[in-house]
Amino acid sequence: MNALSTPQANSVDPTPPASPAWHRLSSEEAARQLGGDLAVGLTRDEVDRRAAQFGANEILERPPRPPWRMLLDQFTDFMILVLIGAAIISGIIGEPADALAIVVIVLLNGAIGFIQEYRAEKAIAALKLLAAQSARVKRGGETIVIPAVGLVPGDLVSIEAGDVLPADLRLVDAAKF
Repeated sequence: MNALSTPQANSVDPTPPASPAWHRLSSEEAARQLGGDLAVGLTRDEVDRRAAQFGANEILERPPRPPWRMLLDQFTDFMILVLIGAAIISGIIGEPADALAIVVIVLLNGAIGFIQEYRAEKAIAALKLLAAQSARVKRGGETIVIPAVGLVPGDLVSIEAGDVLPADLRLVDAAKF
């Protein structure tokens, strides 16, 4: 099974041009728009040019925040600060029940937000481990195995049953067994 890798946003070009509806194009038209060749693949010079233009085929991420920072950030939202202020004012004017209720709500909100954010960070880390590490591509008429981060838009990627897809792809042909 062969597929064309399609361009995505990256750190080099944060505002990519509008992409055509790849699923509506014929395989030949998709290859033509990507400047690729379905028989030969991309040349080495073209791969180098596209790698410089689009950057690496990887998900960019910021360094992970420590859990204490995630928890602290739950209490920096404007509305949370307003509620904390309201709790302080309620305590000062002699309404301890209202102050306690507001504090409990703020703490529950912070705990729930922290748990959700912590789980989301762990899920993203787990998904990254599932990402493809390598890809079979046709370049200059030869099929080679490269690191998946080296894929560029227009690469002709060969995939088989059970493979993890190394990028966003446009299916070119498939075989039934």
